[in-house]
Amino acid sequence: MINSAVLAGLGLAASVILTSGVQAETRITYKSAKAGSSYYQMGVELAEAMKSGTNGEIIVTVEESQGSVQNVMEARGRGGDYVFTTPPALVASAQGAKGPFDGKGSPKFDDIRALFPIPSLTMHFVVSKAAGVEDLSGLEGKTLLLGKGSFGATEGEKYLKLFGLEGKVTLAEVELSNAVPALKNGQIDGFVTAGSWPAPNVVEAAASADVSVLSLSDAQVAETKRTRTVIPAGTYAGQDQDIVTTSLAVVAYSTLAMDEDTAYQLTKTFWETKAKLSESARWWAGVDQGLMGTIEGKIHPGALRYYKEAGFPLTDAQQ
Repeated sequence: MINSAVLAGLGLAASVILTSGVQAETRITYKSAKAGSSYYQMGVELAEAMKSGTNGEIIVTVEESQGSVQNVMEARGRGGDYVFTTPPALVASAQGAKGPFDGKGSPKFDDIRALFPIPSLTMHFVVSKAAGVEDLSGLEGKTLLLGKGSFGATEGEKYLKLFGLEGKVTLAEVELSNAVPALKNGQIDGFVTAGSWPAPNVVEAAASADVSVLSLSDAQVAETKRTRTVIPAGTYAGQDQDIVTTSLAVVAYSTLAMDEDTAYQLTKTFWETKAKLSESARWWAGVDQGLMGTIEGKIHPGALRYYKEAGFPLTDAQQ
């Protein structure tokens, strides 16, 4: 018969084992975009990669977001388990209490630190081949769908102004979600969308309609003041040449509330599993060391440790 002292010892041992298991598991909340969007799907893929790449030591829960401004704003009240995505310019705006953060500044914004880049928001000008459009100037007199409220819509509108097309293009009153059917039935000649490449709605358009994705000249790219981006030939059905376009960087961030070891492990695991991620979802193929230059501001000390070990290019401002 087992006496009470032995039972107490067994209970203590079990308690130590359970407690050790809890301590070994780090839980992270990853806040990115609306459910159903490509960036939400990326979060799901990243969560799976983190779990697999750390043998379950890091568990990531993907949390729906209404957009990058909300993601940055929540950094004021979140703890060390918070990772979020946003274009770097919004972090600078928050730290300077400018733009959408005017009158909403907080010292906690100064603690935001970068971890790693994720697929960029890449501009796509998709047109029906029947429209006979070869470049952006050929959009004059055509009907174009920009959508509303998205980065792609505001950026597309900006490009029409930059390149002398304002008032010379008919803007369709159609939701972007209906772009492909509208293109196929001739309601529009083309649409503008921004997303990681390959963009799901462009894949759908290329597979079901005869379309082209327009390139920008290097001079036009320079005029936009965005990052020059090349979408490789063969990314979309019927695309036999590289597409030169522009993009807006998107980066995964945390804050100094996250401990250095966790930031190190997150960053190390991301880069070490990126090749596998790219095999299952091609948009990760667009992330490489070249995107490190798009990270404005400081990198988290834990992530910095990994980048120095791995020999990544870094600027003085990032360190």
